[in-house]
Amino acid sequence: MANQELTFGEGEFIVSKTDLSSKITYGNALFIKMSGYDEFELLGQPHKILRHEDMPSVVFKLLWSRIKEGKEIFAYVKNKTKNGDFYWVFAHVTPSFSPNKEITNYHSVRRMPSEKALKVIKPLYASLLQQERLGGISASETYLNNLLTEKGLSYDEFILSL
Repeated sequence: MANQELTFGEGEFIVSKTDLSSKITYGNALFIKMSGYDEFELLGQPHKILRHEDMPSVVFKLLWSRIKEGKEIFAYVKNKTKNGDFYWVFAHVTPSFSPNKEITNYHSVRRMPSEKALKVIKPLYASLLQQERLGGISASETYLNNLLTEKGLSYDEFILSL
């Protein structure tokens, strides 16, 4: 039965790597297990194969902007499995660099998010999605930036405070 929430252990980590165009080049055993795909089905596929429709586009816009600039980012992400189930992660995404400081690929380590954080993130993402439906990604971005200004926090401070 699809649309069931899956979980993984507090001490477990989901790890994957992608090339510069977001194609999956590596996934650890937990990444493969949680996705519901076989490894051969994942390798070479765009990472968005796991994108859940409940995820606001503005989160991925921010994520890609940051890692393409060579910066790390933390984000809460709802992923979708092959059969339509889902799981939440707290992701730490980083670029990898060559010896001459060029970005060569992206690396993501994900852990289980806290229930406390998800109580904030789930309604926030619902609001961001509503904004995107009404006014596109720019409306969602404005909503998020206004929220952060109101709280007096940067995106990183907000996410890491949850």
